[in-house]
Amino acid sequence: MTKLLSDSAYLLESLPEIWFGLVVVSLGVYLLLDGFDFGLGILYAEADEAERQTMLAAFGPVWKANEVWLVLFGTVLFAGFPVVYANLLSRHYLLVFAILFALSLRGLGSKLREERDDEPWVRFWDACFVVGSATSPFLLGVFVASWVLGTPSALAAGPFVIGVTVVALTIVLGAAFLGVKTDGELRARVGRRGQLATAVYVGLFVLTAIVLYGRYPGLQSVLLSGSTVAVVAATVAFAVGNVVAIAHDRFRIALVSAAGIAGAFVVFVATLLYPQVDPAAGLTIADAVVSPLPLNMTTLVAAIFLPIIVGYFVFLYSLFSGPARPEESYS
Repeated sequence: MTKLLSDSAYLLESLPEIWFGLVVVSLGVYLLLDGFDFGLGILYAEADEAERQTMLAAFGPVWKANEVWLVLFGTVLFAGFPVVYANLLSRHYLLVFAILFALSLRGLGSKLREERDDEPWVRFWDACFVVGSATSPFLLGVFVASWVLGTPSALAAGPFVIGVTVVALTIVLGAAFLGVKTDGELRARVGRRGQLATAVYVGLFVLTAIVLYGRYPGLQSVLLSGSTVAVVAATVAFAVGNVVAIAHDRFRIALVSAAGIAGAFVVFVATLLYPQVDPAAGLTIADAVVSPLPLNMTTLVAAIFLPIIVGYFVFLYSLFSGPARPEESYS
């Protein structure tokens, strides 16, 4: 208890690094879970009406819950590194609002299409759903890249190519998710799209490394390090596993492989960032972390509530683990 209430010592010496890990993990889980939904929304563009009802049935029960991890990312960042939270939101103020607008467009599109039956109305909100699903991961990728690279402008080459790479990754995730949730021609088509998206993602991942190596000399040693080589090897291995699993109609294995690709990407981001937590301001983890007393108390709260959140998601995905049916659509 004395150490918990101490204003001079953390509960654990590595507690600041643990909170950095929580920031990265919450961001990674959000990318994985909402990545399913973003990819589904992009693939939605070429589906017919019956297929769209099936896709909305797969999307409906989980998408709002998935966004809890985006809120958790912001909460953990604010609790552990408030100066970084303030810097990021002020530095990328308009970009954050663009992300929120894109996320809202996706939600409104999936909901409001059901409010009326006339074709122009449904077609308009379907288009909003697709546009929101495509622009959200792009803008989120740009935001994360601008943070990690310390670029003052989101229009630089590095953030742009990473944004496109994240869009390809979400298509990989969405195709794998739909492969588990659907059957028939829809399942076969999203499988083919998933294989193509996997190949495109690997190519974009390599392009990202080349762009970063050429335009950000400070990252060259990290890009040539053993950890980055391991990430690249894991990405290729999971990508091959995903393509092969889809070819053999083993979509649960494909889903695990796609999750592995997303995990490798998040590890790559963390590798580029660590030990800094705000490169643009030159802040390391030790510089930006809050003092021991508030972090110790917040750690106690996190130890109580994080298992509850994880348990809820295990229950949610277990409850809706079966195939999606049109009669169970979003409405």
